[in-house]
Amino acid sequence: MKKLFLFVLLSFAAFQGAEAKKTQKLPKVDNIIYMIGDGMGLCHVSMLQIEGKYAPTSFDRAHNVALIKSYSTNNRVTDSAAAGTALATGFKTDNGTLGMTPDGEIVESIIAKASKSGFATGLVATCYLQHATPAAFYAHVKSRNESDKISFDFMESGIDVAFGGGRKIFEKAYKESGKNYVDLLKAEGYEVLFDQKEMDGVASGKVIGLFAEENLPTLKEGRGDYLARATEKALEILTADVRADKKKGFVMMVEGSQIDYRSHANDLEGMLAEMRDFDAAIKVAMDYADAHPNTLVVVCADHETSGLAIPSNKTDFTLPESGINYSFGTSSHTGVMLPVYLYGAGAETIKGIMENSELSVALQRLIKVAE
Repeated sequence: MKKLFLFVLLSFAAFQGAEAKKTQKLPKVDNIIYMIGDGMGLCHVSMLQIEGKYAPTSFDRAHNVALIKSYSTNNRVTDSAAAGTALATGFKTDNGTLGMTPDGEIVESIIAKASKSGFATGLVATCYLQHATPAAFYAHVKSRNESDKISFDFMESGIDVAFGGGRKIFEKAYKESGKNYVDLLKAEGYEVLFDQKEMDGVASGKVIGLFAEENLPTLKEGRGDYLARATEKALEILTADVRADKKKGFVMMVEGSQIDYRSHANDLEGMLAEMRDFDAAIKVAMDYADAHPNTLVVVCADHETSGLAIPSNKTDFTLPESGINYSFGTSSHTGVMLPVYLYGAGAETIKGIMENSELSVALQRLIKVAE
């Protein structure tokens, strides 16, 4: 009898807890700045801190931290397409697939849902806009290599602001039909930019900046502070559009795309440069959140690349300094969990260990676009 009573009591408590969670009042979040460091693991962040002599980074400003599992539905080690889809839509899928479940069901991203619900939307990347991570927020293809279809999907996405590369890919997609992609973009209401300097002359409205044929240059090749400037400009435009069009707020994804590229190459100097660049863009986002209190900044990764480790040079830890060594386990992706850094409104609601797809669902709930 005692066991039965205890079972009933525990079942009731669990039910009450679940009901309370459902009805729990969520904090007011108007804007989400979703920042994805492609290929960035905890050791990448640690390297940034170490090489900066432990001076505060933007990551150190986080109000809360969580961990996400990165595996896909058909592989313990994900690619950017499957991980991007999970982070964008709240659904895990097979490697290589964008915006669809493994059985081909189309699933909408947080950006697509937000747009339909009266939010402004944006994308900023240092790769071409049809690449896996940015494409996960608007495209629906079985293979990430279907670049023509991805370009067509962008045209129908309704995204308000987009900065990245991809001129050549747009041109190829429309070549056979004889259509001019620039004219098509303009017909969709976009102001089309080809030079980064042109960003300075735009303050509002729909705009797409295609600043490279494919990927933007590396930092070594002279990309400069593009990512931070593009992030700041996109925030300026989206803020103006929200006010002018009486939008509910905005959702913007910013990707530090080339952390992954330098990690695949096991290029330590390049990785550090890309991390510093991403850190500068995070600062822009967090400073914006300080000035706009109902903004949440989410910093995470789609997967870790390179298996970076930071072992000691010596085993005698009685020495004042043993020295460190950066070592690589692979030139590919790994299956480790990934850190999530949260800052601003609603940061306290996301915590613990979760699936990467669950992170997206939690964000959708915060802006009330979850199904």
